[in-house]
Amino acid sequence: MLSGEIYDAAHVEFHTRLMDTRRLIRKFNDLEPDRLDEQRAVLREILGSTGERFHFNQPFRCDYGCNIRIGEDFFANFNLTILDEAEVTFGHHCFIGPNVSIYTACHPLDHATRDTGAEWAEPVRIGNSVWIGGGATILPGVTIGNNCIIGAGAVVTRDVPDNTAVAGNPARPIRTNLQ
Repeated sequence: MLSGEIYDAAHVEFHTRLMDTRRLIRKFNDLEPDRLDEQRAVLREILGSTGERFHFNQPFRCDYGCNIRIGEDFFANFNLTILDEAEVTFGHHCFIGPNVSIYTACHPLDHATRDTGAEWAEPVRIGNSVWIGGGATILPGVTIGNNCIIGAGAVVTRDVPDNTAVAGNPARPIRTNLQ
């Protein structure tokens, strides 16, 4: 799965790992909102790696969790969803608006192959000092550079170079040379 090769998404081992992660996600989402230390402890069980300073507003959803790596000073607002069949990495100082979705899973265009449960995954990489506006969607294989802004509601289908603001569906540059 992590190598980018086609795999059987219905494989029993994947199902077992998904259920284990969902139990932890439920534990996180069910904690009282002021129990921040306990929330961070559960997230550290779920996520592949974290910085010291991070915060996720509840609810949060992911598939495996172990494929997500976040840097220092990470903030995620309500309803962040990450389908992490491949690695999803965030640099330092990333701020995620509400209702953001990040996907790594890919499905065949041919329905006969798709119907077999075959899929593959492509990693998503997000640099330092990135702000992703509410309702944005980041598609598989995308790299977002440093110092970028992703506008609210944007659907990011291709890489975003450093110091660039994008918006729209599909997302297009609206400003470059951000400082």
